[in-house]
Amino acid sequence: MVDPNTDLVVELGTRVDRLVQLYRDARRENERLKNEVSQLTGQLKEVVNSKTDLEEQLGNTKMAKVLESAPEDVQQTKSRINQIVREIDKCIALLNR
Repeated sequence: MVDPNTDLVVELGTRVDRLVQLYRDARRENERLKNEVSQLTGQLKEVVNSKTDLEEQLGNTKMAKVLESAPEDVQQTKSRINQIVREIDKCIALLNR
């Protein structure tokens, strides 16, 4: 006859082993996910920097196009330059705060 306490101890040991295995699997998955988050964060920073550079290039291209405009567009060009100067002044004022 098998002692019921022995069966309980064996079953408990099996369950503990299973929990330990599940814990190890969860730790591995957590580490993998942390690495993935780190990689994606790096990629996001690169994309944001690229976007910023492209926006700056677009602004420069628009400015060049305005400056290249025909002589009859001189008033529009002056207006655009004044607008840019005002924007720069606002930025400087914000930086001085």
